[in-house]
Amino acid sequence: MDKIDFKKLFKELYSPPSRTPVVIDVPKMSFLMIDGKGDPNTSADYRAAIETLYALSYTLKFMLKQAGVVDYTVGPLEGLWWTDETGAISTEDKERFQWTAMMMQPKQVTKAWLDKAIAAAKKKRDLPALAKLRFESYDEGRCVQIMHIGPWAAEAPTITRLHEFAKEKGYSLRGKHHEIYLGDPRRTAPEKLRTVIRQPVK
Repeated sequence: MDKIDFKKLFKELYSPPSRTPVVIDVPKMSFLMIDGKGDPNTSADYRAAIETLYALSYTLKFMLKQAGVVDYTVGPLEGLWWTDETGAISTEDKERFQWTAMMMQPKQVTKAWLDKAIAAAKKKRDLPALAKLRFESYDEGRCVQIMHIGPWAAEAPTITRLHEFAKEKGYSLRGKHHEIYLGDPRRTAPEKLRTVIRQPVK
């Protein structure tokens, strides 16, 4: 059974250039999702959400591989970010952030497999964010995106460049600011972190 790496299979989604933004059509995909609000740097809810998403994603991966269904690399952590106000998010006031932490799942993951994974995960550890978990498809459609290289706290100029590119191409912003975290901050120097920054447009 060949192992699927979704970052390679969907290279255009996960490897945008870092100098010039690009326009992309994102297909509908399935995600494990947990919603919350507040500063992700200090929020216990955000940490609990990430722990739950990783626990279930890896449990599903090993279950499906053991059953001979599919073998794949677990996808990266992703996040949707917004505030109650319309328009671009501000990276300054993180306490007002609302967020959806999420991880993409292959098409072979079904509600039945997820239920089995939840039952197995519960036996191993307490996952307080399980009550907020949802499994849904997300159809993002036309977007602009760019790769940000560097610390997350320094994203503002990259976001501004992305939004200006969208307007130059005749688009208006819609939906939620989307980030895909390709680097592990525990093992990667802040200046080398790679983050896909994506913005739906119309």
